[in-house]
Amino acid sequence: MPTKILYSTSATATGGGREGTSGLDDGSFTANLVTPKELGGSGGDGVNPEQLFATGYAACLLGALRFYAAQHKIAVPDDATVSTTVGIGPREDLGFGLDVKIKVSLPGVDKAVAEDLIAGGHKVCPYSHATKGSLTITPELV
Repeated sequence: MPTKILYSTSATATGGGREGTSGLDDGSFTANLVTPKELGGSGGDGVNPEQLFATGYAACLLGALRFYAAQHKIAVPDDATVSTTVGIGPREDLGFGLDVKIKVSLPGVDKAVAEDLIAGGHKVCPYSHATKGSLTITPELV
């Protein structure tokens, strides 16, 4: 748990959960939600919670990696990327679970240095910390 909250935000979902809208309470972002056909929905225009999670996790981990690198005075290339794939499916004990795969590209960075940056970023990333123990996530250098 954080020792001090530096920032917080609030969002509200309306409608049917996966069919409806979700947005930030300050009005700066609203998303139309649709259930993917693979989960029995209509698909179509809109996004789903897994897409929002994938987007947030990718951005958060890239920021955490850059933070870790700065702490160790290591330059991260401008074209560094973090790509996340979030899958959803049934659990054996009822309900649904997530599967997360992460690929990190650090062009021009020595492999050993890149692997250290990825491990360090994964350690300080709040998304990685929040999912620790419930998901097995090992970011991969590509």
